[in-house]
Amino acid sequence: MNSWSECKKILVIRADNMGDLIMSVPAIRAVKDTFRCSVSLLTSDAAAPAVEMIPFIDETITADLPWLKKEKVVSPEKLTGLADKIKNRGFDGCIIFTVYSQSSLPAAMLAWMSGIRLRLAYCRENPYDLLTNWIPDKEPYIWIRHQVKRDIALVESIGARCQHEDISLSLKKEHRERMRRKLFFKGIKLKGPFFLFHPGVSEPKRTFPVEKWVDLVRETSAYFDLPILITGSRQDINLATSIADESGKKAESVAGLLTVPESGALIRQCSLLVSVNTGPVHIAAGFRTPVIVLYARTNPQHTPWKTPNRVLEYSVPREMESKNEVIRYVNDLVYEQQYPVPATDEILEAMKSLLASVSLAETAVTYERNQR
Repeated sequence: MNSWSECKKILVIRADNMGDLIMSVPAIRAVKDTFRCSVSLLTSDAAAPAVEMIPFIDETITADLPWLKKEKVVSPEKLTGLADKIKNRGFDGCIIFTVYSQSSLPAAMLAWMSGIRLRLAYCRENPYDLLTNWIPDKEPYIWIRHQVKRDIALVESIGARCQHEDISLSLKKEHRERMRRKLFFKGIKLKGPFFLFHPGVSEPKRTFPVEKWVDLVRETSAYFDLPILITGSRQDINLATSIADESGKKAESVAGLLTVPESGALIRQCSLLVSVNTGPVHIAAGFRTPVIVLYARTNPQHTPWKTPNRVLEYSVPREMESKNEVIRYVNDLVYEQQYPVPATDEILEAMKSLLASVSLAETAVTYERNQR
């Protein structure tokens, strides 16, 4: 079998953070719709919780991989054991998604060891037998595309037809009910419009200063007079609580309270999300929720996709910039000019502008829909 159209079981490898996986959703859907096949996902612990919102994935394999950032040390025995596990699944094809600063070859080696006949990825050097289908990676040296477009172009090279470029996420009724129940027991009743603020980051270099969050909460509350909830993972509890406390109880922390799909239900219902550039921004795109992104200049590919938004950029401190030579090239090419952290007034004006651009009728319809 040498044709992707004959594949019955395809493995997708997207073992990065949650936002990276969510941006691959249109490409994954294109594969599922075109080839009418079973799609399995090999991903990380960080990304796996988002799978419940992605209806185009039939099976998930979660694993630590030695070529990605992690806390645990992965032994050679564990990697060969993973290859055996994948081999026993009998996959016909494997598609490897990467950002332009990553090499696809370690994942290609894993797929080759697992006996998967067809293997697709971007690659800068000739992969020889490791990939049966490969696209010479011209990013970022010739062009830079949004991550969604990059992933779609990859699967289109093997005949997948992408009829839906939007990020399509879905929620179960139980996700919405559990979210509301947890908030109710915390004394939070969402009876009207509200804002979400998400200050937590997966990388310290994307941090937006705590004192700026506190000031933004105060100014937002004074102008809009709407409830503000501060979201985050369990690791963000202290940060979110500190912002809520220091802002004079103008906001309430729900960090650590909700699962990822329950947080998705909250993002779907809110009137506006204000966040650093991290996973919730891409969840918001999956539900067309308006979003303000406080965007540390780390990767120009990862701006909000097909949802109302404003992007306010600021530079990463020089001492915290990546040592990856591809990223350093982009920094010199695109991010040479230094941008300060956005002022509170600038963020507030962006919020006003964005909300004004969304019609009242559309807002009402969206709110009523989200109550169901």
